[in-house]
Amino acid sequence: MSLIENGTVQEIWEEIELKLQENPDPYATIKATYEIHITDEVVSYQLKFENGEFSILPTTASNPDCTLKMKNAIFRKFLAGNLNSMTAFMTGKLKVDGNIGLALKLESLLKEYQF
Repeated sequence: MSLIENGTVQEIWEEIELKLQENPDPYATIKATYEIHITDEVVSYQLKFENGEFSILPTTASNPDCTLKMKNAIFRKFLAGNLNSMTAFMTGKLKVDGNIGLALKLESLLKEYQF
């Protein structure tokens, strides 16, 4: 079983940070702040990309360009690449505030990594 399936939300974010540090190429040109809100755990994280660097913040530190709201199980599928975000959006499993194009960009970015 993988960390995505069994880890805590905090452990998953630590894994995301490690993977992004190992390979900065996929996000080198992205300039956006994402907020990911896990609705059934009432926790939010921000993932900020700028100038080829990223930061993960456990709070809502700045105004996000795109906010994704989903349950923990959907978040895990999203990271594992087992979720089509457009289908999840259309069926209400994923809610997006802000630029939906950025949500799709995040999905493709995360598919570059093996979570």
